[in-house]
Amino acid sequence: HDATEAPALIEKAQGENFIADKGYDSDKIIVAIAAKGMNSVIPSKRNRIHKREIDKHLYKERHLVENFFCKIKEFRRVATRYEKNAVNFLGFVLFAAIKVWLA
Repeated sequence: HDATEAPALIEKAQGENFIADKGYDSDKIIVAIAAKGMNSVIPSKRNRIHKREIDKHLYKERHLVENFFCKIKEFRRVATRYEKNAVNFLGFVLFAAIKVWLA
């Protein structure tokens, strides 16, 4: 992950928890998340000396969301952002989501 993305993501984040993958496991990011008053649900990298405990159930929820995005990207119009108009693109995203949900 690009380390320059993290501050912008943290700044815009809302909620009780900040869930991310191991790519975001750094002391600087963890401190920024805590400063915002959020819990970090980021698994520790293998090379971390002191491993943090995380809510594994919440982390599994993240996996489900990633799987959903993977499934809707199977629709070419969604994956390639064929529709340039935001309203039309949202319509196709919703259509893909409904098809995934019904499958």
